[in-house]
Amino acid sequence: MNWQAISFDWNQVRAFLATAEEGSLSAAARALGQTQPTLSRQITALEETLGVILFQRGHRSTDLTQSGIELLEHVRAMGEAANRISLTASGQASTVDGQVTITSTDTMAAVFLPKILRKLREQAPKISIEIIGASEIRDLRKREADIAIRHARPDQSDLYCKLIGETKGALYATRDFLDEWGRPETPEDLKNYPFIGFDRNEEALPYFREMGFEISLDNFRISANRGPAIMAYVREGLGITPLTHDFAGLYPELEMVLPDKLKQLDVPVWLVTHQELKTSRRIRLVFDLLAEELSAILHASPPPQNISQ
Repeated sequence: MNWQAISFDWNQVRAFLATAEEGSLSAAARALGQTQPTLSRQITALEETLGVILFQRGHRSTDLTQSGIELLEHVRAMGEAANRISLTASGQASTVDGQVTITSTDTMAAVFLPKILRKLREQAPKISIEIIGASEIRDLRKREADIAIRHARPDQSDLYCKLIGETKGALYATRDFLDEWGRPETPEDLKNYPFIGFDRNEEALPYFREMGFEISLDNFRISANRGPAIMAYVREGLGITPLTHDFAGLYPELEMVLPDKLKQLDVPVWLVTHQELKTSRRIRLVFDLLAEELSAILHASPPPQNISQ
């Protein structure tokens, strides 16, 4: 550890993080219970210490510079770690109890949440978790769930949303399937292949057109409304289906279809909760852990390597 290189003040870092997250000095000052001039001085001192400009300051706006954007990811990790330190030091992490309900897709619940929940049990063993694995969107405002993992940002103003990261979506099939059917050479060839579909296949067709190919409902030879079932059918070699890289990368038998000739879809991952996040320690603890662990998963999920034949 190069201790001499760590010369900045945590209060200055916190001022920077709060301003970036809240969007302005005035909002950050309210969130931290400080004055705007104090925050401004702290950010200026941090800029001088690091030798970079973090914000482009305007009359009513505070926009991040490129240096600020690059620094923000690391500072967020520091903020989350500092929050955990505070909880542990005060004994709160071991005494927080109660139930937290999380809704996500079935595949997310089955593949990625188990290890995250193990970490949660180690940090807060008295919190009980209910997982609602469902493709439909639960209404957080009606308290059908406390935290939702979604691929689209809700537009309700009373919900708190955090963009965790982004993955890509592409077409996948097993290598055995492609050996049997032959690897398509053009997007037009996909009309001759069976697809594994979802419960509302007609809603998927526009996304396929966005990727650069056309198929019809007749191509969906098998359909299911649950992610684990779809994964099982694809791995059995029954057809092609769209998957995100983070899921497909877990199965070495899968190969991306037409990787150089189809557009990959951007698939954001949002964490959403209601306003109780600001007052409920148990929801905050679960929310922060999900944010940290899912972000790590997304950053560690490069596209699987394809075997060209």
